[in-house]
Amino acid sequence: MSDLTGKVAVVTGGTRGIGFATAAALAEAGATVVVTGRDRETAEKRAAELGERVSGVALDVTDSAAVKDVFKNIAKEHGRIDVLVASAGILEGGLIGMLTDEHIATTLATNVAGTITCVQAAARAMMRKRSGSIVLLGSIVGERGNAGQTVYAASKAALVATAKSAAKELGKQGIRVNAVAPGVIQTDLISEQSDEVLERVKETTALRRLGTPEEVAKVIRFLASDDASFVTGQVLGIDGGLVL
Repeated sequence: MSDLTGKVAVVTGGTRGIGFATAAALAEAGATVVVTGRDRETAEKRAAELGERVSGVALDVTDSAAVKDVFKNIAKEHGRIDVLVASAGILEGGLIGMLTDEHIATTLATNVAGTITCVQAAARAMMRKRSGSIVLLGSIVGERGNAGQTVYAASKAALVATAKSAAKELGKQGIRVNAVAPGVIQTDLISEQSDEVLERVKETTALRRLGTPEEVAKVIRFLASDDASFVTGQVLGIDGGLVL
């Protein structure tokens, strides 16, 4: 298991799903972890489930001023930020003809602008130590698209470009930036999908099953650690062979 002892990690959207599993994996590897979520009480409660090295704070990533303040406070309290896992995001489907301006704006504000603001804030703290690892949460739909998810797919495709561009820019500061592209993972985001749809997904996946948040978290933990010290600007698919 990758060692993160002495590292300080921030996981946005860390109160559920892949974000929560990632916070658990980073803490297990020895990191001090700060979990963020929109609701303070929930963030603190979920953090408490993971042990004394994990704390929770409220953060709406669409509020750029709040992002700057929260990251500044984390760096001040812990003396550094070594890892950012930008997991905060929303998934709301909608056929093209039914998309509203609000739907488009909210998705892009959260998934794209919110993520970039967090990368910016974390990078500022990391530059002081001239080291750090940033992992963004993409998706296979950002590569292959999906009917009924045009805006979501566009937002995830944007994160691929963000990871690659930031990697080129921040590499000279010793900061690595990568992304993961999960396939269909067993989280509440797929709770509305029918058994028939999920069975079709399994049939077209090489491993013939869905993934788990813990399996995604282990890859993120690797990218966050020094075991991946020469890995940057990459997008790692975690989809069981759904995209081949």
